[in-house]
Amino acid sequence: MKQEKIFKYILIIICVIAAIYFLIIENRITFTSITADEAIAKLENDSSIILLDVRTLEEYQEKRIPNSILIPIDNLRSRVLTEIEDKETRIFVYCGTGVRSKDAAGILVNLGYERVYNLGGIDEWKYETESGP
Repeated sequence: MKQEKIFKYILIIICVIAAIYFLIIENRITFTSITADEAIAKLENDSSIILLDVRTLEEYQEKRIPNSILIPIDNLRSRVLTEIEDKETRIFVYCGTGVRSKDAAGILVNLGYERVYNLGGIDEWKYETESGP
């Protein structure tokens, strides 16, 4: 009899923990992928969007999307909170091929940014670019 009560309590606790876990997973904020065509249309209509390049300084100087800011992925955690303070800012993240931008988008979401878009690689960007310091 006593063992049955203990078993019921343990079962209830397990169910509550499982329910909380699934609620957290379901409500987790994630990032969205966006194509270059979708991004250019949004950029033309919303100057508050931040284009975030997460490549190295050398890559950034060689070729970048105009009006983008550089925060290399290696420095993202330490710099983004001071450089992009508003966590509701829409951020389009890109890199060279899309690998680092995906990782960076995940970092931003984990830091609490709510409107993160993975633009992928500049290799897929068929619009205007610039170079230089």
